[in-house]
Amino acid sequence: MKSQLENAMKDILRKALEHASDLGANYADVRFSHLETESISVKNGSVLGVDCHVDWGIGVRVLYDGAWGFASNPDLDDPERMFKTVQRAVDLAKASAKVNSSIVKLVDKPRVTDNWSSLFHRDPFEIDLEQKLRLLIDCSNVMSMVDGVCITKGSMDFMREKRLYMDTEGSEIEQKVLQSGAGISCMSLNGNEVHSRSYPSSFRGNHQMGGYEVIESMNLREMAPKLASEVVQLHKAKLCPSEKMDLIIGKSQLVLQVHESCGHAVELDRVLGYEANFAGTSFLTLDKWKNFTYGSEKVNLYQDGTTPEAIGSAKYDDEGVPCTNTELVREGQFVGYLKSRDSAIFENGLSNGAARAQGWKNVPIVRMTNIHLAPGDETLDELISSTRHGILMEDNSSWSIDDRRWNFQFATEIGWMIEKGKITDMVKYPTYTGITPNFWGNCEGVAN
Repeated sequence: MKSQLENAMKDILRKALEHASDLGANYADVRFSHLETESISVKNGSVLGVDCHVDWGIGVRVLYDGAWGFASNPDLDDPERMFKTVQRAVDLAKASAKVNSSIVKLVDKPRVTDNWSSLFHRDPFEIDLEQKLRLLIDCSNVMSMVDGVCITKGSMDFMREKRLYMDTEGSEIEQKVLQSGAGISCMSLNGNEVHSRSYPSSFRGNHQMGGYEVIESMNLREMAPKLASEVVQLHKAKLCPSEKMDLIIGKSQLVLQVHESCGHAVELDRVLGYEANFAGTSFLTLDKWKNFTYGSEKVNLYQDGTTPEAIGSAKYDDEGVPCTNTELVREGQFVGYLKSRDSAIFENGLSNGAARAQGWKNVPIVRMTNIHLAPGDETLDELISSTRHGILMEDNSSWSIDDRRWNFQFATEIGWMIEKGKITDMVKYPTYTGITPNFWGNCEGVAN
């Protein structure tokens, strides 16, 4: 039965492509997405919500006289509606071609027939809901036992998606992904002061490709007492001093720093102004490619859409391009962008598989894969011991960055002062600010 449904879906997609060609499209691709999600939330030891959602549909993208058209459709069983969806995409492309100021050209890609699935050991959708809720409630209750904790929260999120991609160039790609994530947090109120602590990261925790084993590896229950203890201690901590000093960024905060000040800055569609009125632009303009110092020699950044277990991973992007590993910054020098087939022509003519679409309703655009800061050759202890006067900051609480990814400000949940190579006092409300190339230009060490 399953293979019959899959074959029926492929027939629908093939007919959509044929219809687009009959209507004059120079190129077309279609994507079927079947998405299933489960989101669980607990607050103060009680169930806050359990949300289960299933969504499916087809997105059709066509190229006509150098202009794009896109339309989508959830009614898979209605052939007439499907043909109207293709017609709408072609009509939009034809209308765009009349006013288009630049001709879209697609760089070459291989013709691919493949079937790929992400790896997991335990399917979270087959784990009893009561078991998942019990873990979060236990964590909540453990944190609540610490005097001074007033609010506790816990969450789990699971997502699995089946994607089928086909295009008029002959590619036919099936991909299945499964993602899991969880997090716990607690708050403490004393007078006018409010503090929060999160684990393993703020904003609903950490998420990665994999099954329920991802949740089990976090040791949430074991970490709950430490979290509650720290949030209460913050009320007695000193206020973070306001001065220029050395900064060591903890791992969860570093993830966000790299994401915001590098990942978005190297999206080539932002650079070209395609997103100027949606999400902004970038200071890494085309004239800076291979001609700009982004950071110190310690800074090596790369994108890798194939990183095992990372949520930005797949075997192919949503244009059917194989995901790759390419350099962005080499020893401080800016050397590469994140690219799609239509934007890569402005760099080196090679897409690195960074065209992504969220579900079937949206058109693929340049979006981050996995952005990595390459490891250095020092331990965290060595970084701390070499710091005469500084601060270690962990776990984001808020952030702000301008639409060019130039000026930024980050606040974290907790910090520790470092004096003469040793951690001394805990500090509250730690915040740092900077300008991206100056910030990375002052990078003196990266932990291993």
